[in-house]
Amino acid sequence: MAAVAAFVGTAALAVALTRAPAHDGVSLSSDVSARVCATSGLEAWLGLSTAATGETSDVGSRPAEGTYYTLEFTNVSDHACSLFGYPEVSAYRNSPEARGPIGSAAARDTSVRPRPVMLAPGATAHAELRVTTVSAEQASCVQVTAEELRIALPRQARPAFVPAHIPVCSQKGQVSLSVQAIQARPGVPGYTMAP
Repeated sequence: MAAVAAFVGTAALAVALTRAPAHDGVSLSSDVSARVCATSGLEAWLGLSTAATGETSDVGSRPAEGTYYTLEFTNVSDHACSLFGYPEVSAYRNSPEARGPIGSAAARDTSVRPRPVMLAPGATAHAELRVTTVSAEQASCVQVTAEELRIALPRQARPAFVPAHIPVCSQKGQVSLSVQAIQARPGVPGYTMAP
């Protein structure tokens, strides 16, 4: 009888633990009107990178060649806020005499549908950034190293500048950056997390 009671107790605990919500402070929301995360309340940083040289991609039909980075956004304010959409990303020179954009701004990678993301204080969301490898066929393109990324968040006027060391095409009109919509949870480059 004691064995049956122990089994029932263990089974009830297992059911309770599997149904308990994991709280990481980040969630998807249908509320687009929630308090928008201000640039001053977020810390933007460049996360992990990984190179991909294969012929196919793990997401849709986008090219896999290039280097994938995660743009991480951590809520450093004392209140919950929301992010929704695509960040605007441009490569920049950092030197005072040459400060300015390099090449074209990042194109939108629509393989991930935008969804409102709620960030509790201390929580992190991400957007994946792909840097296309500059090829020999791009004669009009000179590879330049960007020392920082200018990131303008959706519904925000003030950009954030993030230190980087990324090779990009210097020619306007040649897109060497693409960015996905902001997603819940910290990111792993090259992998899209299911909500």
